[in-house]
Amino acid sequence: MLMPERVKYRKMHRGRTKGRSKGATSVHFGEYGIQALEPGWVSSRQIEACRLILISAVRKSGKLWIRIFPDKSVTKKPAETRMGGGKGDVDHWVAVVKPGRVMFEFSGVNKETAEELTKQVGHKLPVKVRMLTLEEE
Repeated sequence: MLMPERVKYRKMHRGRTKGRSKGATSVHFGEYGIQALEPGWVSSRQIEACRLILISAVRKSGKLWIRIFPDKSVTKKPAETRMGGGKGDVDHWVAVVKPGRVMFEFSGVNKETAEELTKQVGHKLPVKVRMLTLEEE
């Protein structure tokens, strides 16, 4: 799973999911991109599941770029624990995704395959997605 090697502070606030993505809103590296249409947190496990789907299709003929990284820690307290006692331990890591963010880019496949891959990846993610092409910009 993806996670940072070290961070300045282990435990983070939840933050807000307001506004559009500041950068990474267009395809730069590959022919096709998968863009988020709504805000959310994408966990490192979900990124890995999407990577496995995409790499199996583009392994021999193409290339894959992952443009999100899970650098936000999410804490969780154990089940059946009384209130108090401070914030829980770090449970997993997430990437904060805002609308317009291109999460994955890939090349080396035809358009029909790219549309099918976008549909499969969309089932693994907690946000709605759409496919972008390099010509759309």
